[in-house]
Amino acid sequence: MTGSQVIDTTADLALWAAMRRHTQARIGLGRAGSALPTRHRLELQSAHAAARDAVHSPFEPDVVAAGLTGMATVRVRSAAPDRLAYLQRPDLGRRLNPMDRAHLPTGDWDLVFVVADGLSSRAVHEHAAAMVRETAARLAGWNIAPVVLAEQARVALGDDIAHTMGAAMVVVLVGERPGMSAADSLGAYLTYRPVPGVTTDADRNCLSNIRPPLGMAYEVAAGKLAGLVGRGRELGVTGVALKDESDQERVSDQLR
Repeated sequence: MTGSQVIDTTADLALWAAMRRHTQARIGLGRAGSALPTRHRLELQSAHAAARDAVHSPFEPDVVAAGLTGMATVRVRSAAPDRLAYLQRPDLGRRLNPMDRAHLPTGDWDLVFVVADGLSSRAVHEHAAAMVRETAARLAGWNIAPVVLAEQARVALGDDIAHTMGAAMVVVLVGERPGMSAADSLGAYLTYRPVPGVTTDADRNCLSNIRPPLGMAYEVAAGKLAGLVGRGRELGVTGVALKDESDQERVSDQLR
């Protein structure tokens, strides 16, 4: 092997170590024989266990309600009778439990927040209340409905809830599917005039990976979400017809 082909192993390890400080991705882990080094293998197993725990941990509405000081809440369930049914039958998680439909207040609401456990109750417990507060604070003058805390819920359950309550828009804050680097990621889905069974994902706007300090900060996410809510009402649309231009506006302000 010539000098130009020799790899400086020490330098390579230092480079990968420096890169790993800037990402949660598992890069440059090295190997022990034909396998991962023991430390990284154990970290991977721990992440897998955390993801499984996030999916199966029960939703605790009281935890979220405690963080919504001064805001009225109402609790509902989907048509999924338990967690196993929820995981095996996604369609049940998109429909309201018939017994709970009558619990929802109706009115001329501009917006309703739905906090849904989704696939990570942990994400909801840790981040949802702060996101509701931060976003609502940016919507002065809006007629906001009581916050709906939904168990065994998927994103489309918000369509049924908003339609039943008479809300013009719905924001569903939901625990996202855990990955091997994040088990506590919260998503926010915005939909204008949803109709159960008719509205599709193309009609929604989504903000993902809300989980400070490693993901999107509450202030940033709430600013983007409030901007989309206001623009969506102005245009009467959400989804592919509505674009988040907040980053472009920030760049334009910096260039002036």
